[in-house]
Amino acid sequence: MLLGTMLVLFLLVGGAGTASAHAALRDSDPRDGSVLESAPRQVTLSFTEAVGLLDDSFRVFDPDSRRVSTGEAEHVKGRSDAVRVSLPEGLGEGTFTVAWRVVSADSHPISGAFTFSIGEPSATPATIDTGPAENAATSALYDIVRYLAYAALALLVGTVVFVLLCRPSTTAPLRKLVLTGWWTLLVSSVALLLLRGPYEAGTAPATAFDLSTLERTASSRPGLALLARIALLAATAVLMAVVVRRRQRDGDSGKPALLAAGGALAVGLTLTWAAAEHASAGIQVPVAMTSSVLHLLAMAAWLGGLAALLTSLQAAEPLPASSVARFSKLAFASVTVLTVTGVYQSWRGLGSWDAFTGTSYGRILTAKLCAVVFLLVAAGFSRRWTGQLLVPEAAEVSEAKVVERVPETVGGPATTVSAGDGDASGDGASDDVRPESSSSPSPSDSYRRRLRGSVLAEVAVGVAVLVITTILTATLPGRAAAEAAEAAQDAPVPGVISASTTTIPFDVGTPGGHGKVQVTLEPARVGENSVQAVVFGPDDGFAIVPELRISFSLPSKDIGPLNAEVTDQGGYWGTNTLQLPIAGTWTMKVTIRTSDVDQVSVSRKVKISP
Repeated sequence: MLLGTMLVLFLLVGGAGTASAHAALRDSDPRDGSVLESAPRQVTLSFTEAVGLLDDSFRVFDPDSRRVSTGEAEHVKGRSDAVRVSLPEGLGEGTFTVAWRVVSADSHPISGAFTFSIGEPSATPATIDTGPAENAATSALYDIVRYLAYAALALLVGTVVFVLLCRPSTTAPLRKLVLTGWWTLLVSSVALLLLRGPYEAGTAPATAFDLSTLERTASSRPGLALLARIALLAATAVLMAVVVRRRQRDGDSGKPALLAAGGALAVGLTLTWAAAEHASAGIQVPVAMTSSVLHLLAMAAWLGGLAALLTSLQAAEPLPASSVARFSKLAFASVTVLTVTGVYQSWRGLGSWDAFTGTSYGRILTAKLCAVVFLLVAAGFSRRWTGQLLVPEAAEVSEAKVVERVPETVGGPATTVSAGDGDASGDGASDDVRPESSSSPSPSDSYRRRLRGSVLAEVAVGVAVLVITTILTATLPGRAAAEAAEAAQDAPVPGVISASTTTIPFDVGTPGGHGKVQVTLEPARVGENSVQAVVFGPDDGFAIVPELRISFSLPSKDIGPLNAEVTDQGGYWGTNTLQLPIAGTWTMKVTIRTSDVDQVSVSRKVKISP
């Protein structure tokens, strides 16, 4: 029932959007929309993080929409974030289309397409079907199974932790939770392994059983992580069988070696996530993977423990208040770990405060933080009812130590009276009964009902947090989004010659001696550039000045000043021969002379792209 509720919520909330990739294209060579004098020997793509190749990662089409025979795609030597493919000789002239698809280091496929032209662009662009970015059925199915895997991990690990640390009076109601978590995690892991190939290639689910696809999946990092997860689940099943047999034989399952083995398996299971998702790519990978493992374990102990606590509270046999108190401490420790690791992972994923509102990752993270606040409020009520529950139970235990033997009445046996939860009986067989006159509900019963309500609220909000967390793992991190945006700003717009325009106000300090100069640098890239400068007067009309000089310096490389040598072109100042040898942020200095003796120099930064 609980797992079904999780699945429904996952479908409702998680289905709101598709998964976003975590790597982004940083640059391409040739660049999108570029016009080349001669055919390139290869196509190279650079990304914001490491990527993996597929069998069909590159498809190149000529101006007539025919596919070009290319070499085998490979990584650039010494770089895991750059890939390339060689092109044949004799490509001819016109516009060529490159369609690409790779897998980012955190296991999510990304794809795209761009064009470049040789000689001159084709008069009529070719209409080319580069294929869908993803198969809707495969992506939806893959996401659902991912949600189930997260829920199953929490259910399996959290329930076992609850049994070991909280020591409920009976574990019978919890065995079903453990088995449900184990089987669901096993089935979901096998399903993910089968769906991995179609998910990466963007094909239909029916291709899941293709042997070549399965072979490629099994040799990839996500595939190896899933195979390791399945093996660890098999070892977990063996360990659980040993524990059950030992408990049936000796009544004890707490042997240190068994506990250590269980802890190692739990860490291993969470590592299969950390090794194939966000933590495995980007900055500070060892620290990030450690943080991810701790975060997942704390999440499982808290949310899975909540499910176990709710199940125990609804069982026929009352749950001891001491078990509730132990879980309260466990939940507090879990929240502490979640807070510390969550802050680190948020910093690592966002990169800046602006990313909180400027990126999808930041907005989803904000929603998660709000949900966590509600979860902490519900947890606060649970701690309150737990504290209230301990007070009357302690009093009842104290009274139970004083057992009064009621004198036998005529024709009736003696009755034992205590402050326990049982009713009065006439057989004298129980020490945990009370007279019929005390049939009114005890304070403990009231606090238990309130505790069940607050725990149920915790579970509901906890499921929402788990859903948002799962969506967050499928969203482009803010840091990567910023890098992609910066790369997009540097890239030229297809069909448009790139240029940099800078408007600089000036004032020589004399009446009417102020205005502004507008400098256009084209294409603002390494190599030969043209410069055009127009001077505007105080009334924003064109102004004529006797002299204007422009120079460029790159202090970081100790280059310059390079004189642009602009000349009066009749209404504007310009040149077509400015050579800028290195990419970087240059300092452009403009000197405007308005009279024989009045002049002023102003400077601005300009970015020169590769």
